[in-house]
Amino acid sequence: MTVYYASRTGNVEAMIGKLGITATKIESGDEVAESDFVLITYTDGYGDIPAEVDAFLANNSSHLKGVIASGDTAYGEAFCGAGKAIAEKYGCKDLHHFENDGTDEDVEAILNLVK
Repeated sequence: MTVYYASRTGNVEAMIGKLGITATKIESGDEVAESDFVLITYTDGYGDIPAEVDAFLANNSSHLKGVIASGDTAYGEAFCGAGKAIAEKYGCKDLHHFENDGTDEDVEAILNLVK
């Protein structure tokens, strides 16, 4: 499965490295997905979808099969809120949540989801 990701602080990018997979980074939101994909994204603000991710999905959501979100448990109920919001807004599966750059268990779970 193709993977697209967004990373602002480096946590999601670190997870991509741990996964050892090829993935395309969403920089501007203008990127074009030509096949089905899973999205791995950070959570912005208090559970918000990052602006570049929302722009990307506005044009590519027909290929979106699921979302995996990173967050910080210090935000309480907003933890990984971007994943929940994307699943609701774009009608895809909210597949997995991980804190910061994730654990070994998160790596294993995500690898099982994207392969």
